[in-house]
Amino acid sequence: MTHFRPLHDRILVKRIEAEEKTPGGIIIPDTAKEKPIEGEVLAVGPGARDETGTVQPLDVRVGDRVLFGKWSGTEVIIEGEDRLIMKESDVFGVIEGDAHSSARAA
Repeated sequence: MTHFRPLHDRILVKRIEAEEKTPGGIIIPDTAKEKPIEGEVLAVGPGARDETGTVQPLDVRVGDRVLFGKWSGTEVIIEGEDRLIMKESDVFGVIEGDAHSSARAA
């Protein structure tokens, strides 16, 4: 089994797929689905160095549910699974509380 450890201020994210039905029960075909902008953090780097050389730890943690830009990160395949590697600055925020409510892009 391979273990991936991001460097600096990068994080490894697993996209969380959007619901395949609308609230009214209409099934959304794969071709009409947008890429999810919500994901779960799987691994985090130690942090970026500031001007003095001190490592500034990241605000996101493994297990956090985060929102990020539609085109954020670099898509990679790790152990046969689609993943994203992105800088922490690409994350808009951490979803806290009820994880069942999905965010929608405006």
